[in-house]
Amino acid sequence: MKKFVNESTFQKFLEAGKEAEFDGLFDRAVEKVKKEVLGKEFPVYIGGKEVHSKEKLVELSPIDKANVGTFQKGTRELTHIAIDAAFDAFSGWGVLNYKERIGIFRKAARIFAKEKFTMAAILSIENGKSRYESVGEVDEAIDFIRYYSDLVESNKGYISKNKSAESTVKTAAGFQGAPGMREEVTVRMKPYGVFGVIAPFNFPISISVGMSTGALITGNTVVFKPSSTGNMTMLSGFKIYEIFEEAGLPAGVFNYLSGPGSEIGDEFVTNPKVSGIAFTGSRAVGLSMIKKSNELGLHKVFVVEMGGKNPVIVSKYADLDIAAKGVTSSAFGFCGQKCSATSRVYVQESVKEEFVKRLLEKVKKLNIGNPLNKGVYIGPLISEEAQKKYNNAVEEVRKSGKALFGGKQVDVGLKGIYVEPTIAEVDEKNRLFHEELFTPFLVLATYKTFDGAMKKANETEYGLTAGLYSKKRSEIKKFFNGIQAGVTYVNREIGATTGAIVGLHSFVGWKNSGLTGKGTGSRFYLEQFMHEQSQSLIK
Repeated sequence: MKKFVNESTFQKFLEAGKEAEFDGLFDRAVEKVKKEVLGKEFPVYIGGKEVHSKEKLVELSPIDKANVGTFQKGTRELTHIAIDAAFDAFSGWGVLNYKERIGIFRKAARIFAKEKFTMAAILSIENGKSRYESVGEVDEAIDFIRYYSDLVESNKGYISKNKSAESTVKTAAGFQGAPGMREEVTVRMKPYGVFGVIAPFNFPISISVGMSTGALITGNTVVFKPSSTGNMTMLSGFKIYEIFEEAGLPAGVFNYLSGPGSEIGDEFVTNPKVSGIAFTGSRAVGLSMIKKSNELGLHKVFVVEMGGKNPVIVSKYADLDIAAKGVTSSAFGFCGQKCSATSRVYVQESVKEEFVKRLLEKVKKLNIGNPLNKGVYIGPLISEEAQKKYNNAVEEVRKSGKALFGGKQVDVGLKGIYVEPTIAEVDEKNRLFHEELFTPFLVLATYKTFDGAMKKANETEYGLTAGLYSKKRSEIKKFFNGIQAGVTYVNREIGATTGAIVGLHSFVGWKNSGLTGKGTGSRFYLEQFMHEQSQSLIK
């Protein structure tokens, strides 16, 4: 495959000495979105046609509870219709020459790049990300499209051909290994059919685009459901549909349907016309879908990522300043609302005091407030449900632990829910060391031996990301050989467990964080959306 180049927008502006221009583009995009986009009613799209439902969903920004828009509340019946539309469209899309599909997606990438700051502004308003996180996420969506396009192209549509040797002798009857005529054999990776794509609130552009592109570019059709209840990000999903349509996806190939997972997601699971489900979300929901599908005797493909409880080990051989920076970024970026967020740290006893000192110095400097403003690092929690989880965790520490920092709600003059990043010490058997919280909450414990730290790090049902800070080669070797996680980082300053880069890292979950052992942004990802067929022809 040709050398892949990441979008890296902020880095390019920064290296060119044009940070002010970057900020100006984002600020103007925010004003444009507020003036021209927000507050309208948005339809769903089924078979290329606008559809409106009887019941509506009103989405509010977590920043200040401003009206984002009114959306359709999709039902099981509408989902059934959307699945039928995707099923009908598959007969044409699934056999389309792969070069034509690549052409459509490369056009989509160009449109995303052109609309980059507008999409980022919508994202920040919708889920409370900072401008840096939002532009970075749109970049990742563009990277996914281009990387997967390159993969299909370099693999020639996942088609390979071969011929057998022709024998000059014959036998009275055939058997394994018998001589025969020349066979022309084509091995094709072929799409399954209809995929239901269920997206999360925390990466509603990059993950939505990544999963959808994975299914579509390999020849499947899609019914796409954005996060629509509680943690709503329906507007970004709507804009993704518009861009894909503008790029040339035929009617019915990509259908946009907002609404509750209890109806839409369940119809994906129970409808026999759905061949596969791509899902990013909680472990409980992911496993329940797989269980129900199996119980119904339906053979469905599941491409899932189901969260993490991600550990970091800080050794006495670490550069403690780099470790503190990496942990701070990964624990508290986007309010800890990432499946890859650092949520537990094991620090060697002899350096605990110094590490905590440096960690607190960095955390105290983080700006909390309106994420649309320049320099703000921590925005609002996405919902009242997230606030409840945060408050319960704080109460748990008050009862049976020690708070090192944080634990309070912050008044920033807006109607959203703003809280302090929190660092606490609790017993390692406490649920806070084992349950995914999805809030800015970090628990810390000490260790005596490195082997002991590794054992603690692996004591979780999850296996998504993990980090180590150490300059000792033997520890690094033990970490890479023994850590039970799909994405591992050592001595990474920009993020201890977060920030996988398309085409560089494979983002894959082990244990209950995933299912197939193959990750996004890697050369193996697309194969999950296809099955092999061997075609033998004797002329």
